[in-house]
Amino acid sequence: MEHNLSDYTFEFPPELIASRTAGKGKTRILHCPKDGGERHIMKACEIVDLFKAGDCLVVNNTKVIPARLYGETLHGGQVETLLVQAMIPAEDGSARYEAQVRPGKAFKEGRELLIAGVKTTVESINEDGSRVLRFAVTPVELEAVMNAQGHVPLPPYIDRPDDEEDKKAYQTIFAKYSGAVAAPTASLHFSEEMLDALKAKGVHVAEVTLHVGPGTFQNISVEDFTQHKMHGEHYELTQENADIINKAKANGGRIVTVGTTSTRVVETIAADDGTVKAQSGVTHAFFYPGYRYKVIDGLLTNFHWPKSSLILLVSAFYGRENTLAAYKMAVENRLKLFSYGDGMFIL
Repeated sequence: MEHNLSDYTFEFPPELIASRTAGKGKTRILHCPKDGGERHIMKACEIVDLFKAGDCLVVNNTKVIPARLYGETLHGGQVETLLVQAMIPAEDGSARYEAQVRPGKAFKEGRELLIAGVKTTVESINEDGSRVLRFAVTPVELEAVMNAQGHVPLPPYIDRPDDEEDKKAYQTIFAKYSGAVAAPTASLHFSEEMLDALKAKGVHVAEVTLHVGPGTFQNISVEDFTQHKMHGEHYELTQENADIINKAKANGGRIVTVGTTSTRVVETIAADDGTVKAQSGVTHAFFYPGYRYKVIDGLLTNFHWPKSSLILLVSAFYGRENTLAAYKMAVENRLKLFSYGDGMFIL
């Protein structure tokens, strides 16, 4: 099998990039039957009809933090940081974060800046250009600063500043545990009413936690995509939720993951027989055509950027030709693309 990244691209008019969401439960979904049946477009709320009693929905309960903070150098120059990963606090209790920064020249090692009014020291510079920043406040105090002054870290292709509407729109109904700098966007298709309807139908819901990092938007820079190194993301699956998945599978229910993030967690943990166990850690899992999925029977996902690790993950499940045919149909029917857009349901 050839591993050419250029085989996973598609053309689309820029106006199909969704800059706003249609609203939870109000998007459109391209149903892609896994058995090769005819694809058709439906309302998001209608996907409830595709589930059977005993099926299991696996969702990511991570919560997006307002991680984009603006500040200034001691000389008054404007700077911007994206707090990516909380780190162990300093000995004096100061909050520490791995962060992406710009402009880089303002963040030399040892330099002090004011970020959102908080005195901040650049502790070190990582190989990838990110910085380790130490803030002169505790983690709890920094969280309060982020909630008051932080901005929603919208994806780079949404070409507008964030606003009040994004605080709700870019957060899923499953969000519980803070730590993501990007939403697990497939879950944005769900409304509370849809979730209630699924539960009433006898569908089980299992939760995983994967704190989505900025690497989800990282471009693959090599034509042989097998040489790409995936960013690491923290995940957790509790015993309670592992039991829900295993029981559903043992009873013949279908395991349907919502989004690539939930998929990465269960497939990272999966045994060859398709069972999962309680576990936490960092996953660098990278799924591309040739990979055999062990756990999942269905996948609800958004449309992804051309030549991305995410379109490769989908192609591994649905096949390259099927995936690109589905994307072509989506573009022809003016479905909205990417994080705030419409979605596809492979089942």
